[in-house]
Amino acid sequence: MQIEDLANELVLHVFQSCTSVEDVLSLASTSRHFRTIFGASQRLPLLYQAAEAEYGPLTEAIQIATHNSSQAAHIVRKVPLSLALLKQVLKIGAAAKKWEDIYPSKKWKDAFENRRLLTTEERYRLRRAIYRLWLYSKAFHNTRYTRLTRTHKHIVLERAELLHNWTTPELAEVEDVRAIIRDVLRNQICPSNGTIQRKFRKRHPDSEQQLLFNIHLNYPPPVSSTFPQHYYTTHQISSSARFFPGDVKSAYSMKYTSTPHHEPGGEGWGDDIPHYYIIEDMAKLDPGQIIWLKENAPLKGMVECFVNEMGDSFKNNGETFGQTLEWVLQERGEDVEEMRNAILEEEIGVTC
Repeated sequence: MQIEDLANELVLHVFQSCTSVEDVLSLASTSRHFRTIFGASQRLPLLYQAAEAEYGPLTEAIQIATHNSSQAAHIVRKVPLSLALLKQVLKIGAAAKKWEDIYPSKKWKDAFENRRLLTTEERYRLRRAIYRLWLYSKAFHNTRYTRLTRTHKHIVLERAELLHNWTTPELAEVEDVRAIIRDVLRNQICPSNGTIQRKFRKRHPDSEQQLLFNIHLNYPPPVSSTFPQHYYTTHQISSSARFFPGDVKSAYSMKYTSTPHHEPGGEGWGDDIPHYYIIEDMAKLDPGQIIWLKENAPLKGMVECFVNEMGDSFKNNGETFGQTLEWVLQERGEDVEEMRNAILEEEIGVTC
C-alpha cells in the first residue's frame, strides 16, 4: 500500500507526529491529497502543534508578540490563533533556538570536558528562559523607563510583578541564561580592549604591532549609510564599517587585521569600569537583538550604529533585571548570590 492510499485519519496522525513546521509544510507539498487534508480545518492546529514541538513553550513566545504598553506585562494574554501571529512567533522562536547551540560552549567554556549537547528538556527550559527575559526586556527596557526613575519604588514593584509569575527555580533558569548572554556581549559583541589585545596576539603571534585603543567616546555620532534590516527596525552602518558593505564575512576576517583603513585596537570597548557600564547598557537588548548583532555586526562601528538608533535614553541607563531579581528573592527570603553560586554548581538552572 502506498502512503497516499492511507485513510485520512492515518494521514492526519502522520501530520500530528511532525516535530517542526518545515516538516508539516513539506509533507503537505508531497501530493494533492495531502495538501487537501492539510488545507482543511486542521491547518492552523497542525502548524501550531508543530511549532510547539520545535519552539515551545509557545505561550511564552505569544506574550512577547502580543505585548504592548496598554496592558501590564505580568498579565498573561490569551489571544486567538492566526497565521499572522504564528509568523511572529516563529521569528521569535527561531532566534531563541539559536541560543541552544551557543549555551553549551559558553556554559562549559572552562570545564570543556563536561561540554555536551542539551537534552530535549533542557532545550525547552532554555527557550522558556529566553522568552521570559525577552518579555522583560520588551516591557521595561524602553523609553518609558528612564535612568532617573529606575529606583522609584512603584517602578520596582511594577517590574517585580512580572517576576512574581515565576517560581524561584524558573528565575534561576532566566539568571543562568542571562549570564550566558552577558558573556556573548562581553567577549564577542562588545569586547574589552584586553580581549581585543589577546585575540590579536593569538592570531598574529609574531607581530610587534602595538594596538591603538580609543579611550574616549564609545558612542560617536551616527553617520548616514544603509545597514541590513533587523526584526522591526532599519539600522545604519558607521564609518569604521563602511568598507564592508553587505559583506559580513569580510568584516569578520578583517576585524583583527591591521590595514590603512582599519585599526584592530579601535574595536575595543574600553576596560574595567567603562567597559562594565557599556555591558550594562547593552544588556537591555533583547535576546533576538543580541543574536542578530552577533551574526551581522562584527565591527564596533556596526554595533555603535545599532545603539545610536536606540536614542539617547539607551545610553548610561543599565539593565534592571538583576536589581529586580534581587528584590524578588529578598521578598522570598532568599539570597541572589547563593542562587548564582548554585547555578555555577549546576544545582539549579537550565542544566540542573
